[in-house]
Amino acid sequence: MSLRFAYNTNGVANHRFQDALRLIADSGYDGVALTLDHHHFDPFAPRLGHRSEMLAGLLERLGLGLVVETGARFLLEPRAKHEPTLISPEPEGRERRLDFLRRAVDICATCRGEAVSFWAGVPRPGVDTEAAWGWLVDGVARLSDYAASRGVVAAVEPEPGMRVETVDEWRRLQEEVARLGAAPIRLALDVGHLLVTQERVPADAVRELAPVLGTVALEDMKRGVHEHLPFGEGDLDVSSVLRALVEIRFDRLVCVELSRDSHRAHSMVPQAREWLRAHMPSGAEVAA
Repeated sequence: MSLRFAYNTNGVANHRFQDALRLIADSGYDGVALTLDHHHFDPFAPRLGHRSEMLAGLLERLGLGLVVETGARFLLEPRAKHEPTLISPEPEGRERRLDFLRRAVDICATCRGEAVSFWAGVPRPGVDTEAAWGWLVDGVARLSDYAASRGVVAAVEPEPGMRVETVDEWRRLQEEVARLGAAPIRLALDVGHLLVTQERVPADAVRELAPVLGTVALEDMKRGVHEHLPFGEGDLDVSSVLRALVEIRFDRLVCVELSRDSHRAHSMVPQAREWLRAHMPSGAEVAA
């Protein structure tokens, strides 16, 4: 059993887009987790369909699979990080986020990607929590139906500090979206986040959640601290997680997310890949 690894472009933010893709491919990765952003494939720039087709061709030539990530900090609002979201109190803000997510689905569909990963958003002070939950369920249901119509997996990521920050909250969301009759959602599991929330043992969670995994992100983290760290610098037992992924025969991309290391991406991208190769369970391999 081989695992397939991708590297997230939010960790090569100082590189030109095509240079970043070539660095990832040349370092031996099987895919890219593309964080859509103003400098790395802007979904609001002209000729999106044409540019998406060109990207599909480039990814094919480089031998890279694709997961589309939607966590750009200031793409939609230059003066407010990650705003607007699906739980913003302004209807027009929620619609703007939904438009962005639909564009992400379109890009993923054209490039034959594996999934679109997205999160709920941070609740604003003073906003009723149940009202925000209703907006979220509605928005996710609408997006999941749109993604299904394009043949794309829509995967919601629990994120520390956001309206959906635990796996159990994700399960509640999954159930309520299903009750609306919408297409099923999958789980975008960032394994390091489990060490922050301390809700589950990471390797056990991989086994438990195997049937609903849409995509997996991996990095090291210290217990209780939401900071993405290079492998070997935190408290996460990465080897046990890799073993669990092999056991469940996870065949989708496992996305390395080192968003704070763009300044040394030229060395970190290949270094992370070699670390993973060296720490694979006995009898398993990193896909060639």
